[in-house]
Amino acid sequence: MESTLEIRKKIHEFIDIADERILRIFKGIIDAEEQEDNYPAVPDYIYDRIEEEREKYLKGEVKTSSWEEVKERLMKKL
Repeated sequence: MESTLEIRKKIHEFIDIADERILRIFKGIIDAEEQEDNYPAVPDYIYDRIEEEREKYLKGEVKTSSWEEVKERLMKKL
């Protein structure tokens, strides 16, 4: 298995001779990575709350509605 250093070296050498298409691909990867870093991580308490609600649903402790039932209730309010 190649080390990180070897991989970096190989990528640097490749970029030096790469055509525009390859460079745009690398730029797209970099842009996607940078964009991911800008999104805040979902806090654990959100996952905990979702799991609590899921458990209630599976036990039948939560009243649920079909889309048609929701739509009907909303239409009555208009």
